[in-house]
Amino acid sequence: MSSSMAASLSDIPALSSNRHRAAWLMLALVLISVLLIAVGAAVGSTGFESLMHLADDPVARQIVTEIRLPRTVGAWLAGGLLGLAGAIAQGLFRNPLADPYLLGSASGATLGGALAMTWLGVAPASASLLARMGITGVAFVGAAGAVILTLILARGAQHTLRLLLAGVIVGVVLGAARDLVELSSPEILQAMQAFTLGTTAFVGWSAVGMMFGSWLLCAVTAWALARALDGLTLGEATAASLGLPLGPMRAGLIAAMALATGTAVAHTGLIAFVGLAAPHLVRSMVRVTHPWHVLLSGLMGAVLLLAADVLARWLIAPQELPVGVLTAALGGTYLLWLMHRRSSSAGGGL
Repeated sequence: MSSSMAASLSDIPALSSNRHRAAWLMLALVLISVLLIAVGAAVGSTGFESLMHLADDPVARQIVTEIRLPRTVGAWLAGGLLGLAGAIAQGLFRNPLADPYLLGSASGATLGGALAMTWLGVAPASASLLARMGITGVAFVGAAGAVILTLILARGAQHTLRLLLAGVIVGVVLGAARDLVELSSPEILQAMQAFTLGTTAFVGWSAVGMMFGSWLLCAVTAWALARALDGLTLGEATAASLGLPLGPMRAGLIAAMALATGTAVAHTGLIAFVGLAAPHLVRSMVRVTHPWHVLLSGLMGAVLLLAADVLARWLIAPQELPVGVLTAALGGTYLLWLMHRRSSSAGGGL
């Protein structure tokens, strides 16, 4: 009894230190976000000229306020949604390689986007707001439908392995259906390429409003239900013995993950590695419970995607790189380095 009390007392300074580190990390991520938003408002195809003539040139003012700012804030929100969803996925499946697209939402969103482009006969670059909202709306419905189909095949959210296998199957089938739609309508291939490579170029203030609402709802839900993720780290039997209602809590977390992923993919296309790398980066900096972890992962994902978006616009300006390609290259390089470092340390230990 005395030894357990001593162990508990010895853990208090570590827990306090971790909370302080988490608070400092959150503050740093917020400050970096503010700096990147300012840089994002200044970077574009016209360089810094629009920002320098902001006060006396209405065209420059429109470029900054109606194009650059919503795109910049939208990139931050999309990254926040993917980082949050990635933290939920890795905690829910108890797998550090889990990403937000595991339940088939990405394949459902791309299938919905392909169908919308075929039906509406427009590309995402269309000047028509109604057309863009139609593509975004159908893509979101496709993402939500894919998750619902996965849940039906898995017979609910109770069995993690069955849910994972069902998500893989749904993703493959819906991906094949998207390929068939593209083959039957070759005129949408170029537009679909932009969607699958990921871009923030078509994000406006209306999209920012929808993404902010989704991010707020998902963050509150994840914070409230993250105790289930802490319990699952000890095993399902132990979590159940603690009195946690795992079924409803798991269903709520899956709903938050699906909403976050579907909203981000519907507005920016497929952005690789942000949802996978953001939780890893947070864990490498601070060890905290899941309520803190999901919020920090969301902020980390927001910073990662916004930084990648600014680089994508700046590296070969006035042209730009697809931001999804940049995140895949940078995220893949980081994960390869992480694997190499861990294997080297394990070899050294041997």
